[in-house]
Amino acid sequence: MMDTGRFFAGCELTHLLVVGDVMVDAYLWGRVDRISPEAPVPVVQVTHRSARLGGAANVALNARALRAKATIATVIGDDADGDRIESLLREQNLPTDGIVRSKQRRTTVKTRVISGHQHVVRVDEEQEDDLSTDDGTRLLERIASVLDAQRPDAIVLEDYNKGVLTEAVITGVIRMANEKGIPVAVDPKKKNFLAYQGVDLFKPNLKELREGLKTDVDPTDDSSMSSAVNLLEEKLSNRMTLVTLSEHGAFAHDNDGPSRIAAHKRKIVDVSGAGDTVIAVAAMALAQGLDARGIAALSNLAGGLVCEEAGVVPIDLERFKQECERLQLP
Repeated sequence: MMDTGRFFAGCELTHLLVVGDVMVDAYLWGRVDRISPEAPVPVVQVTHRSARLGGAANVALNARALRAKATIATVIGDDADGDRIESLLREQNLPTDGIVRSKQRRTTVKTRVISGHQHVVRVDEEQEDDLSTDDGTRLLERIASVLDAQRPDAIVLEDYNKGVLTEAVITGVIRMANEKGIPVAVDPKKKNFLAYQGVDLFKPNLKELREGLKTDVDPTDDSSMSSAVNLLEEKLSNRMTLVTLSEHGAFAHDNDGPSRIAAHKRKIVDVSGAGDTVIAVAAMALAQGLDARGIAALSNLAGGLVCEEAGVVPIDLERFKQECERLQLP
C-alpha cells in the first residue's frame, strides 16, 4: 500500500515551475427562469461575477493547494486583462518574476456562464498564434533566471494551444532542465505533440494520444493501450507515460511495465480543469521519485475529485487526504 502521508509531507517541500499558457477564467453566475423571445436560448439572470487564474496557472494553484511552492512562467498581453492576471497572482501569493508582458499579444480570457450547476455557454477571447521569436527568447531568458535563482524540483509544461509553448520554447526548457537535472512533466496538445523529446513524464488524454499518433486506440483493451504507448515512447524517448481515460481510469507505463488504474465512481459536475489537477499531482509525485503506477493512482484520484465541483477549482487537500486513506491506494 502506498504511503500517502509521506507523499503529502513531501509536497510541502516541493517547488514546481509551471510553463505554459495562462489565462483568466471568468464566470457569470446566475439562474435561468425563461427562454428569450428573440431566439430559442435561455436568458441567464446574472447574480454575481468572479474571476480566477486559469490555464497553466491552475496547475500552480493545485500545487499551492497541496502546500507546495509554485512559480509560473508565461507570456501575457500588455493589457488590462494582463494586469488582472498579475493582480490575481498577488492575491494567491504566487510570484510574478516568471511573467513576460508583450505588446504583441492579447491576454486570454475564457468567460463561462453558469446557471446553478449547469454550464450554459463559454465565450473565449484569445490569441492562438505562436509567440514571436523575440517574445520566445525573452521567456526563455526569464525561465533561465528562475532556474538559477530558485532551482525548482520539477518543471511542468502545460500546453493550451495559445502559442506560448512553441517548439523553440519547448526544446529550450527541456535543454535547461536536463542541464540542471530537473525532471520535466508534460500535459500536451496536438500541435507540438512530438516536440517533447526526452521528457520524464508525458501525460496525454485519450483524444490527444489518438490525434498525436494518428492511430486508433481502444481504452478498454490493455493490448491496444500498450501498443500505442510503446509507439509513443519510441517517438519521444520519454521515461514515463500516463494516459488519462476518463471513465476508464488511467493507463501508465515505465520501466516496470504497464499499469491500469480503475476510475473511482464520482458524481461528475464539471470536468473543466481536471487535467490541470492531474498534471500538478503527477509532477509532485514525479519530483518525489514515485513510479508510474503510484503517480497514476494519486493523480487519477485527484482528477476525479475536482470533477465533482462546478467551475475550475484546485484540489481540496483535506478531502484528497481522506479519500487516499479511505481507498488505500496501491
